Formats: sequence, structure tokens, C-alpha cells
Amino acid sequence: MGLWIAFVAACLAIGSAVPARTATSVESTVGQAAQAERMLRAAGLADPASENILITARSGRLDVNAAQAAAAAVNSRLSNLPEVAQIGIPVTAEGKDAVLLPVVLRGDPDTAVDRIAAVHAATDTVAAQFPALRVAQTGNASLTEGLAEQSTKDLDAAGAVSLPLTLVILLVVFGALLAAGVPLLLGLSAVAAAFGLSSLMSHLLPSTGTTSAMILLMGMAVGVDYSLFYVKRYRDERARSHEHLDAVRIAVQTSGHSVLVSGIAVIVAMLGLFFVQDVTFSSLAASSVMVVTVAMLGSLTVLPALLAGLGRVLDRPRVPVLWRLATRTREPRLWPFLLRPSLRRPSWTLAAAVLGMLALTVPALSMTLSQPDIDALPRAVPEVATLRELTKAFPDEQARHKVVVTAPATQADQVEQRLRTLRGDVGGTSLRASSDRRVHELILDTDADAESAQAHDQVESLRERLPETLRGIDATWAVGGDTASSMDYTANLDRALPWVVGFVILATAMIIVVAFRSLVLALVTAVSNLLSVGAAFGVITLVFQHIGGGKIVSFVPLFAFAVLSGLSMDYHVFVLTRIRELVTEGLPTRQAVARGITESAGTVTSAAAVMVAVFSVFILGNGIEFQQLGVGLSSAVLIDALVIRALVLPAALTMLGPRTWWPSRPQPHSPAGTPAPQQLVEGESPTLIDATMMPTGSTLDGCPNGGVRHQN
Repeated sequence: MGLWIAFVAACLAIGSAVPARTATSVESTVGQAAQAERMLRAAGLADPASENILITARSGRLDVNAAQAAAAAVNSRLSNLPEVAQIGIPVTAEGKDAVLLPVVLRGDPDTAVDRIAAVHAATDTVAAQFPALRVAQTGNASLTEGLAEQSTKDLDAAGAVSLPLTLVILLVVFGALLAAGVPLLLGLSAVAAAFGLSSLMSHLLPSTGTTSAMILLMGMAVGVDYSLFYVKRYRDERARSHEHLDAVRIAVQTSGHSVLVSGIAVIVAMLGLFFVQDVTFSSLAASSVMVVTVAMLGSLTVLPALLAGLGRVLDRPRVPVLWRLATRTREPRLWPFLLRPSLRRPSWTLAAAVLGMLALTVPALSMTLSQPDIDALPRAVPEVATLRELTKAFPDEQARHKVVVTAPATQADQVEQRLRTLRGDVGGTSLRASSDRRVHELILDTDADAESAQAHDQVESLRERLPETLRGIDATWAVGGDTASSMDYTANLDRALPWVVGFVILATAMIIVVAFRSLVLALVTAVSNLLSVGAAFGVITLVFQHIGGGKIVSFVPLFAFAVLSGLSMDYHVFVLTRIRELVTEGLPTRQAVARGITESAGTVTSAAAVMVAVFSVFILGNGIEFQQLGVGLSSAVLIDALVIRALVLPAALTMLGPRTWWPSRPQPHSPAGTPAPQQLVEGESPTLIDATMMPTGSTLDGCPNGGVRHQN
């Protein structure tokens, strides 16, 4: 426990000493558009950071003269700032409802956020002088700063809601404050350690605005669940009259094995996102892998130490009503009732469940993806609200293409002459060269909407014609711009999709094969994962597209697929481990399925409730991508814990019977030092069973012959 505290403290110290590195705009771009930006930056032709001061009326019609006076006041203050390189001419909107003052900042555009405070101060000062006007600022730097502040607020709000909610769920499960606090403590410590390590990790893989939220989401979900599995199994073994340390050992051998397998499954699934070769996916994957690894290591080291050290103190202080509910020993009724169709008519139940899941998947077939744009930004951020007003007052959605060519300076005249031949296809153009005349940029302004098919065709046409246009010149070229960037991003996702899906399915199936030595179980796992993920995608599409009228953020489905494929292994491995335990104790597969799912149902339901509580908090956030992830992950967990575990899995295993474990054959053995029950071979005479050999939870009430039951 001391070493764990030291480890977490060291991680936090690293995080405070090493500043995190955020991905630049070039690193966030992929494909040929990214190549074009890199060429421009290397030549010193990159567009500088710019800010926009928007002046509007707080109510009623805008007094244009007062707005012009405010713009002049802003100009006067900004002109004295060393951070400002150039101030444009105030522009009045056609509707006379807004005045725009463009500002160009000095220095590297990727570090402009560090120099934006002085500009904000000048804008706020002028705004106080004109109370009838709204003087607001927006731009890449101010947007980055505003979104970072909003992300911090969202994380604080998520913690303020999810932590008490998780504690309440754990109190209902355990009925004792300390037992409920142990999983919460491990989850929080794993998140804290991962936050510290993420700063160090960002210098290998730069972080994005979603990194912190993902660490909190994944850390609390898996950290609490892993501990819950442990503590629940430990308390069950104590209730079965095992000694304190024996109960800890059994919990390590069983729940510890489940945690190890499911943790590796989550890590491997998240590693599949590196096939995308995109900084956003790489950052999400790295942060998830890091926090899951820390939570898994904590479950395998400090958690057994806590259980060994606390002993019976773990059940103190008890919450009166909840304690009685958590420790009552009567036979469960709900889950045997839910399992009855799967055990009695497995084929019909399986067919009905699969058809229901497929029906829920149907809306996902019409899913429309889009890159994160202004509509995906949280409206609670003032800079986003200003950007919306600016776009409304000064609509400018026309595509602008950038043709960048690098060639020897001796061929500069030829490059310029060839590039001029491209001007006839579009509207306005401008051509500029680097100081050494090695890099040329041709900017093509068009009348087409940036996301229209016409703009896409223009980019494709430019990319097809450039090799012929530059024939005979030793040149490297690339076509960039917003339209090209969007096209390259979508193309990259399309390229990576089969690799990510194939890797995740194959890797998780191989983990099942290694853990249970069963190819059949691996196939069942792959199919059930695809069913739950498809149903979750259907829910996302139904809520946000069919009902909400929006689009699905392009990175959400692929990322959600990897997360769900990994997290679903938590319950899957936990349940399968218990079923296999019972098979090795001598029970037939059918009875092992019924008893294993029934005995683990309380734990699985509790773990699912914790995950839903954590994921649902993000639905209340301001970012549309996290709202979509929250809905998708929450619905998938519910579907996985209820439909898959109550209908699909038991029906499939009941149908398969002993073939479930093919090609292995689980052999009966003595669990945790208890004698193995005898199995009746067909044709053999009935045998008497001693009371000590009865399965846990059985009763001898009503048995003839003095409390001895015949085995049949």
C-alpha cells in the first residue's frame, strides 16, 4: 500500500513538473493536406494566427456609428501590443447588424494561445466602455483557450456528479462504507496516476482536447469495476466460511484472473486505433491504454494488500437498511426467471434475441458522418457563440484550395508559369513564393461550398492534373485547404476501418482462446460483441440523427467500436470464468451456465450500473462528440449486461453444451482445496453425497435419509 501511494504521488509530481504537449494543427491533419501544410511551414509561408473582434448590439438595432467608434478604440489599444502584427479595416455586415475587426498575431500560430491574454484584456476594456454593445472575440487561439476552460469545467462537473453516484451504487451493492470506498479509491488513484503520466506521454504522442476526459471516463469505469469484482468475490468466499487469507487467495485466483484477461483485452482493443495513424485516435488510444494498465496493476497488487490488511474491518461502518439488503441469503428469483427461456428453448430464444438486436442496428445503416465543425462545438463557450454570430453576419463557406509546390530555385519561373495555367478553372487566385523561391503556393478561391460535391471534384481534378502540369520539373506537390483536409480525413478513416475492425475482433478472439482454450467461445465472443456494438450504433443514430436532426461526429463510431469491444470483455470474461469454474467442479454445461450467470448476475449488474453512471455523465457535457459517446457507451453496456448475458450467451452455450469448450475438455478438479464432487457416469449406481460436497448455495432441506441427497 505504501508503494502504491508512492507510485501515485510520483506520477502526480511528474505531471506537475512536465508540461503537456498539445497536438499542433499540422499534426491534427492527415494525408496530402497535411503534407501541404508542412511544406508551407518549412518555407515560412504558413498563415499567421488571426483573431476576429465582432461588435454587435446587446438588444435592438445596431448603432453602426457607435460600433465603428468601438472598433477604433479596440484598434487603438491593440496597436500598442507586441503580440499584434497587423490590424485590418473594420468591415460592416450587409445587414448592418455587425462590425468585424480582423487582427493578425505575431509568432508561431500553434503557440498563439500563450499570447492571447493581452488581446482579451484590451477587448474586455473596450467592451466596458460601450455597455450598449457586445464586443466579443473569437479565433483559433481564443477558441482553443475557451474550449480548454470548458473542458476543465465539464471534468469538474462530471466528477461532482459521477463520484457520489458511483458511491451510492457501491453502497447499495456492499451495504458498508469502507467496502464501497475501496473500489472508488482505486479508481480515483488510477485516474490521478494516469493524469500525471499523460503529461510525459504527450511528448511521444501529443495530447488533444479529449485526452483528460477519456482518462476520467475509462479510469473510473474499469478501475471501479475491477475492484468491485475483487471485493464481491472476497466477501462471497468469506460468506462460504473460508478463512480471511484463503478468501483473498481465491479472489486473486478467480477475479484476479478475470481482471487480467479483461484488462489485456481492453488494452489490445485500444491498440487497434493506432492503425488509423491519426493524432486524435492515437492520443485517445494511448490515454486509455495508460489508465487501464494502471487500474489493472492496482487491482493485481494494492487491492489484494488492502483486502488482506483490512479483514473484517472492510464491512464497517454498516449502513443499516442497505447492509441487510446486501447480505440477505435467499435464493435469487429474477435471474432464474430471465434465464428460463434461454435454458428451456435456447434456439428460439437465441433467434429472437439476435433478430431484436439486428432490428436495433437498422438505423445505423443510414448513419451520416461529418468532421467536427462549428455545430459540434459546445455552445456554452463564449468564443463559440461569437463564432456562430460571425458566421451568420459574414457568411463565407466558399472553398479555398491551396496548391503547394517545392522545386529547385532554378526552376522557379517554370513553376510559376505552369501554376498560372490552373487559374482558369476557378474564381480569384493568388500566387506567392518563399524567400528562396523554392516553395510556391497558389491559392484558388471558388464559388463552391466547402463541403459540396463540386468542391470535392475540384480537389480531385487538381490532384489528377498536377503531375501532368509539372511534368519535366523536379517538383514535390500537394493540394491542401479545408476541403482537401476533410476529404483526406474521411479517406483515412475509410482506409483504416477494415484494419481496426479486423485487428480488434481477431485480437479479442485470440485472448479468449488463450484464456479458455476454446475456439467456439472465441467465435461466440466475436459475434456477441458485434451484435452489442451494432445495436449501440443504432441507438446513437436514432437519437442524434433521426430524432436530433444532426450528424454523427466522424471519429465516434470507430473509437466507440474499440472501446466497447474491450469493455464488454469485463462482464464476458467474469461470467465465463465462473461458468468454467463450475464445469471443472463437475457440473454439466447447462447447469453451470444457469448457476454461473445467476451467481454472477448481481456483480455484473452492479458493474454495469457503475459504468452507465460514469458514461451517462458525459451526456450532460457540452461537446456533441462526448454526448454521442456517452449515449453509445451507456446503451451498449446496458445491452451487453442484460440482453447478451441474459439471452444470447446462455442460449448459445446451452445449445452448444460440451462443445462450448472445444477443442479443450475442462477436467473436474478441487477448487481452493475442497474435494471435487463426484460425477455420475451413465449406467453407474447412484452415489451418496456428503453435505460438505454440496455446491455453494445448495440446501439439504427436505432430503430423505437424514439429510443425504442422491446424485442423479
